[in-house]
Amino acid sequence: MPASEVSAEDIAARLSAVGLTPRVEQHRQVTSIEAEVPESLSAELWREVLEAVAEADRFGLLANSLNGRTLWAAVSTTAPATGDVRGPGRQQ
Repeated sequence: MPASEVSAEDIAARLSAVGLTPRVEQHRQVTSIEAEVPESLSAELWREVLEAVAEADRFGLLANSLNGRTLWAAVSTTAPATGDVRGPGRQQ
């Protein structure tokens, strides 16, 4: 299993451990994790949630009066570029 999938599954497991129901989806460049966050989540559980999503490449919280609060995290599935990245024909 690629490292990105392991990382995403670990984040999802940690969110499940605090009582959230994460959804994991594979995309071409990222694996996304989303979970609805209840209003009643304690400060201690928020800390655990933030520690979990801090392992992702990006994360955030969408909140509005119609849909409540959705936590999201994204783990890149592509390796970062290394070395000379000027493109074809520009190598020295």
